[in-house]
Amino acid sequence: MKIAHLQTLLAVTPAALGSSWPEADDKAIKYSSVPGYFLQDDPATDPSKFDYADHNFGLIERSYPTDKFYNSDGSKTQWQRFARWVEYLNGNCQKDSNVRYKVLVMGRHGQGYHNAAESFYGTPAWNCYWAELDGNGTSTWADPKLTPQGFSEAFKANAYYKTRFEEHGMPYFESYYSSPLTRCIQTAQGTFANLTLPAARPFAPVIKELFRESMTIHTCDHRSNKTYIQSIAPQFSFEAGFTEHDELWRGGQQSEGETAEGQKSRNKVVLDDVFAQDTNTWISITSHSGEIASLLSVLNHRKFGLQTGQIIPVLVKAEIVDPPTTTSSIVSFTPEATCNSPPVTSIAGQGCVCTASATATLR
Repeated sequence: MKIAHLQTLLAVTPAALGSSWPEADDKAIKYSSVPGYFLQDDPATDPSKFDYADHNFGLIERSYPTDKFYNSDGSKTQWQRFARWVEYLNGNCQKDSNVRYKVLVMGRHGQGYHNAAESFYGTPAWNCYWAELDGNGTSTWADPKLTPQGFSEAFKANAYYKTRFEEHGMPYFESYYSSPLTRCIQTAQGTFANLTLPAARPFAPVIKELFRESMTIHTCDHRSNKTYIQSIAPQFSFEAGFTEHDELWRGGQQSEGETAEGQKSRNKVVLDDVFAQDTNTWISITSHSGEIASLLSVLNHRKFGLQTGQIIPVLVKAEIVDPPTTTSSIVSFTPEATCNSPPVTSIAGQGCVCTASATATLR
């Protein structure tokens, strides 16, 4: 059932989704991140030292060709001028219906109890033993909630968005998407729920299954059921076809984790979904470090790791192209071995090094 459901998702095309971009029907969509607009595009920007709140979300101070007429008196803010330029790109490209631009603003969730547990136990012990458990009797990290620090990171983003929207003319988002995992839902709520937004652009988030984290065998990647999610986030809606139970995670007895290529494949599906069906330009996505890294790869953006609570905007160009004449087979999941007690260590590319009294097992 799980395998069939994932294969169905990966087989979805814009045409099958009921595309609002008819030119994309039976075609492929090529993505590129457009450099020169955000500091995160620049190879000289160090992700480990970068904080969006110190740099206007990374928006570069620069001029745009539309400034001549739009900002002739110099009164417009950097965000207002950038928004006008993006509007021009889309308006001008309407002559070519094969091109669309969107601004994707992707935020990583605040610190969750699984992040705190990994810091406490250390990464080798976390990956090889503790992460496969639901918790330790004191803390629970199966589909974990935010820690107090995680809520603080969401409230920081809330305050910063408020200043950008109200004082700097940053466009209000037209669409909001979230991973189905609890830590992302709580982050989106803490970031946006109490902002004063225009009636035409409300906080009306949609939960999309494929914006979830890399599906490792860790229990933090196993989502809760739909009924529970509805109970904690009644203002969120679900995309069509969202199942009651998690039919994609293969941890537990199956002990299979998602491959990098498998994740990129399903992220191409979810991006095609958003670009083909959502006509809006300004889009917020609340997701995860591994997931955003994979999305950036699909968007042909440079690698840019995010700490908990950090945010990255990307100007994305989508072009309709002919589909590839050949397709390659992708292995989406592979078995993952762990230890049946805390390990000695773990080695990149080799896996867990268990103690002499423990064995590497498929949990």
